[in-house]
Amino acid sequence: MNEQSAPSPLDRRAELSEFLRTRRARLKPEDVGLPDFGRHRRVPGLRREELAQLAGVSVAYYTRLEQGNGRNVSAEVLDSIARALRLSDAEHAHLTHLAKPKQHKKKSVGRPEQVRGGLRQLLESIDSVPAYISGRRSDIVAWNPMAAAVFGDWAELPAAERNWARLVFLKPEYRELFVEWDQKAYDIVSYLRMDAGCHPDDPRLSSLVGELSLKSDEFRRLWATHDVKEKSYGIKRLRHPLVGELTLNFETFALTDGSEQHLVTYHPEPGSPSAEALRLLASWGADATRAGSAAPSAP
Repeated sequence: MNEQSAPSPLDRRAELSEFLRTRRARLKPEDVGLPDFGRHRRVPGLRREELAQLAGVSVAYYTRLEQGNGRNVSAEVLDSIARALRLSDAEHAHLTHLAKPKQHKKKSVGRPEQVRGGLRQLLESIDSVPAYISGRRSDIVAWNPMAAAVFGDWAELPAAERNWARLVFLKPEYRELFVEWDQKAYDIVSYLRMDAGCHPDDPRLSSLVGELSLKSDEFRRLWATHDVKEKSYGIKRLRHPLVGELTLNFETFALTDGSEQHLVTYHPEPGSPSAEALRLLASWGADATRAGSAAPSAP
């Protein structure tokens, strides 16, 4: 059998070019206080010369940057362009990562992510609500029994498939699990885009993006938007096969140990039907996990 060649890294210059182009395309002159004389525009959004004017740089300079040449660009210029484009904090950080990439220590590609023993103990102590550790590329690297009862028994999957992007886009049961599946899909792709900006030379990330682009039209469409966002907090509604609909608040805690991992917890409003449903799942223990995994409409 011929060995497959390693996937090519993402092209940072192309990523920078497309990101700037898509951010510029979403703005109209009236959005930024410029007059629109009604002339026919060949492309949507601001022209390069309009964006350059707003950012206080020459058209030639901005054009070079949008063509992917971020070499020697200053932080001050990036700040001006970010303001002109009305970028969010996450988008501003993504632009900086693409234009002025940091050097990362190379890690073994095949080595699975490690989770500190103290974190595993913490997960075991959180026994009333779902909690898990997510790593690079949306990998799921550790979880507690309640997470398995709610989301499915990830221990039954090969390690390579314990990945939110693969689950959401390639497993039909997860389309049933998330009531607002479209929002979950958008979030996952936006997180992956942030990861790609920080690590464009990651072959495993490139392989994941390539696989999902081939297998999922929805992923390919969302990836082409170049939207980014940071993991944070919010509300998720789930359809559980045993206890019905759950409304859970989720919180994301970035770990500060250099691992780029996050602790994610889900909790219900006190006294709510979802709180009672989680207590019921907790009382069933492993039986809930097995029943949930075996159900045809959920993991």
